[in-house]
Amino acid sequence: MTEAFIALGSNLGDARAQVLSAFDALASLPGTQLIARSQLYRTPPWGVLDQPSFVNAVALVETTLAPHELLNALLAIERAAGRVRDGERWGPRTLDLDVLHMDAMVMSDERLSLPHPRIHERAFVLLPLHDLAPDLVLPGQGRVMDLLAALDVAGCERLP
Repeated sequence: MTEAFIALGSNLGDARAQVLSAFDALASLPGTQLIARSQLYRTPPWGVLDQPSFVNAVALVETTLAPHELLNALLAIERAAGRVRDGERWGPRTLDLDVLHMDAMVMSDERLSLPHPRIHERAFVLLPLHDLAPDLVLPGQGRVMDLLAALDVAGCERLP
């Protein structure tokens, strides 16, 4: 079994329900067990600013899936939630799932980079990741708690 951290986000429709449903979908993946989930956070949009706020979270799973198999499974969950990947980056979405980190794997190809290369820039990822693993060291980026301390978290709020 491999530990994997997965980012979840949504800002279209009932974003909170989309994220909660995605936790259930992750738990039902073959060879995968949902170990922990972060709090939910409302965060301002990143990249394209003219869109609704996001609901973000992070899940910790243990899985027998290889990195690309996990990515394919996440893309299928997104499609089932109505996500259409039209090439627009950082725009509104019903559901966004990203593999952030798998054990200490370091890899990069045209489909997947591990650890995710922009974790250190994104409060919407680091806040929920900090809930689960503040001492996690991301190869090439640093320790989660230190990365979060260096970011502005204005506009981010924990949801009840």
